[in-house]
Amino acid sequence: PRPVEVAVARSADVPVYIDEIGTCGAVETVVIQPQVSGRVAEVHFDDGRDVGSGDLLFTIDDRPFRAEVARAEATVAQDRAKLELARERLRRAEKLRKAGTIAPGEFDVAKSGADEAEAQLRADEAALESARINLGYCRIVSPVDGRLGDRMVDAGNIVEENKSRMLVVRRQDPMYVQFTIPEAELPQVRRSMASGALKVLAKVPSEGSGPREGTLDFVDNTVQEDSGTVRLRAVVENGDRHFWPGQFVEVRLILETLRGVTMVPARALQVGQRGPFVFVVKGDQSVELRGVKPGQRQGEDVAILEGVRPGETVVVSGQMGLVPGAKVAVVGSVVPGPAP
Repeated sequence: PRPVEVAVARSADVPVYIDEIGTCGAVETVVIQPQVSGRVAEVHFDDGRDVGSGDLLFTIDDRPFRAEVARAEATVAQDRAKLELARERLRRAEKLRKAGTIAPGEFDVAKSGADEAEAQLRADEAALESARINLGYCRIVSPVDGRLGDRMVDAGNIVEENKSRMLVVRRQDPMYVQFTIPEAELPQVRRSMASGALKVLAKVPSEGSGPREGTLDFVDNTVQEDSGTVRLRAVVENGDRHFWPGQFVEVRLILETLRGVTMVPARALQVGQRGPFVFVVKGDQSVELRGVKPGQRQGEDVAILEGVRPGETVVVSGQMGLVPGAKVAVVGSVVPGPAP
């Protein structure tokens, strides 16, 4: 008898998946630009630190804008005084018109003057509001929770409205994981999506820790003509900053779960002229060559969709020289591990 190692086939629930390489991306990326021109008076952060939404980043010299607000406030006060005078003249003209002691044209002039003064007041109030808005723009705050890059301007630099790039803020929690699949896989993905949101597992290749779980949230609306692939995106929680924007990750898209699939160690699977097969040990310690239909590999094991039943014993090592009907001596056994 030939010495062999064996394993007992087991039943397990295993996933059907697609493995790809993806990249991480920030869910929000904001380029900070000034909304008014002026001199940077102060920088309120250290490069590379985390910030919250509303945290102060830059201060632009606000003295010219304060002067503009004061000028606009004075103009509005002047307009209100003019409006009160015009309204008083209109009231007097109204009384004289009722008494018949004023020409119609004079009343029309008084009414027009009051309307003009009111319109001028509204225009100057709008100018005052605009000046106050510009004054508020002198305080530049972070619009999102995120992590800062390195600043592109220092205190003393002159920045130009809506043109100068000052800083980039990226939100890192949660994190996007972007990857592509061949267009041939798209129909199966779409069928699986009809049953609910698909799970995605992402893992940094260089780390020994297990994958992080996320959810597929986007499938592009076109196939890329140059590569024949479709772009997909998942959202993964990243509160501990495990993933980093631009980082490469191993991605596994789970399409469905097969119930009660026969699992054997991958080393048991052989390939011959007629296709995949395994050696099954029978009760009399002889082996039978059994053609099988393998499924996807699950860690150190492989799914067998047809050809082997749970509880049967298969040869894991020592297949060299075995022929159907040969006797074997079991010198060791392997326990299949859990499906990942």
